[in-house]
Amino acid sequence: MSAVDAIDASVLQRARALRHALHRAPELSGAEHATAVRIAAEMRALGAAEVITGLGGTGVAAVFGSGQDGLVIRCELDALPIEETGAPVWRSEQPGVAHLCGHDGHMAILHAVAQVLSRCPPAGRVILLFQPAEETGAGARAVLADPRFAALGARMAISLHNLPGLPLGAVALREGPANCASRGLRVRLSGRTAHASQPGTGKSPGVALAALIPGLAGLSRDLPTDDVRFRLATVTHARLGVPAFGVAPGEAELYVTLRTLLDDQMADLEAEARGMIAGAARGFGTEITVHEAFGHCVNAPEAVALLERAVEGLPRKDAAVPMRASEDFGLFGSVMPSAMFFLGAGEEAPALHNPDYDFPDDLIAIGASIFLRAIDTQGG
Repeated sequence: MSAVDAIDASVLQRARALRHALHRAPELSGAEHATAVRIAAEMRALGAAEVITGLGGTGVAAVFGSGQDGLVIRCELDALPIEETGAPVWRSEQPGVAHLCGHDGHMAILHAVAQVLSRCPPAGRVILLFQPAEETGAGARAVLADPRFAALGARMAISLHNLPGLPLGAVALREGPANCASRGLRVRLSGRTAHASQPGTGKSPGVALAALIPGLAGLSRDLPTDDVRFRLATVTHARLGVPAFGVAPGEAELYVTLRTLLDDQMADLEAEARGMIAGAARGFGTEITVHEAFGHCVNAPEAVALLERAVEGLPRKDAAVPMRASEDFGLFGSVMPSAMFFLGAGEEAPALHNPDYDFPDDLIAIGASIFLRAIDTQGG
C-alpha cells in the first residue's frame, strides 16, 4: 500500500478534529505556546523519532524516518489579531484573535501526513516543521538562527498556502518569484501642541501627514505582479494628535507597507519613501522604524521539480503566481532549495485575512496527498 492510499477516513477525521480545536483556540505570532504544546504532544503520540520544541521561540519540529539529508515540510502556528465574524461550530473562542489565514488547516495537513508516516515509515528523513510567527515575518528568521535547526540536516524545504479565488483543489506552482518582498515603515512626526483657539502658537504636523498619505501611495506602479518594475505602497494607518476638541495636534503617526517583486527593488522603493517623508516633514522631529520585513520568496528549480511530480494530474492555475502577499518562507531559500505551491480554497471563498474566512476541510486530503507523493518521490 502506498503512503497516499493510507489517507483513510480515520486519518481525515483526526486531522479535521485537530483543525477545529486549533481554530477555537488561536494564538498570535510569537505567543503560540498552547498550540505548540498540543502539536508536540500529537507528534510524540504518532511516534516521531524526534520532537524538538522551542525552535526559534515556539516552533516544533517532528522527525520521521532516518538518514542524513532531510526534506522539510513547513507549516505555520500563528493566527491573526482580527475578530472572527463567521459562524462555524468551531468559531474562535479568543476575542479579537482568529485563524483567518488558514494556518490551522496547514497544521491539520501536516498532522495527516504524520499519521500516515507513523503507519508507513518513509525511506529517508522527513522533518515536519511547525513554524511560529509567520504573520510578522519574524518566525522563519528565528528558526533558521536556532542552531538546532541546522543540526536537523535539512537539504530541501517545501510548503503550501491555501489560496481563495482559485477553484477548490487547483494548484498554482512555478519556478521563480512566488511571493513579493515587503516591509512596513512606521513614521512618527513631532511638533508642538497648542490651544485649539490659538493653533499658530503650536506646530502641527497635520499638513505633512495630509501630504504623505497620497504622496506615498503615488510611489506605486500599477503593473502585473510578475513585472520586475511592480511596486506598491499602501498606507495602512494614520493618526493625528489626540481625540480632543481643545488641543491643536503636536504629533502624528503613519504606517505604510512597501511591496516589490524582488528584494533588489525594495531598497530603491524604501529610499524614495524615506526621501518623500524627509521632504514633507522638514522642520518636524521625524522617526522612521522598520517593521515586519519580509524578503521575497523564490521557488528553486529542483524543489519545484519535486513538487511537479507530486501534483501531477491536479488542475492548474499557475497564473496566480507570484502572489502580492509576502511569506517569510522565502528565507529558507537562502540556505537550501525551497518551493511553495498554492492550493485553491474555492473561487467564492472569502479572501485571506477577511473576518469570515475559514479553511476548507476538503483541502486536508489533497494537501496531505501532495506532500506524501513528494516524500515518496524523493525517497524520504
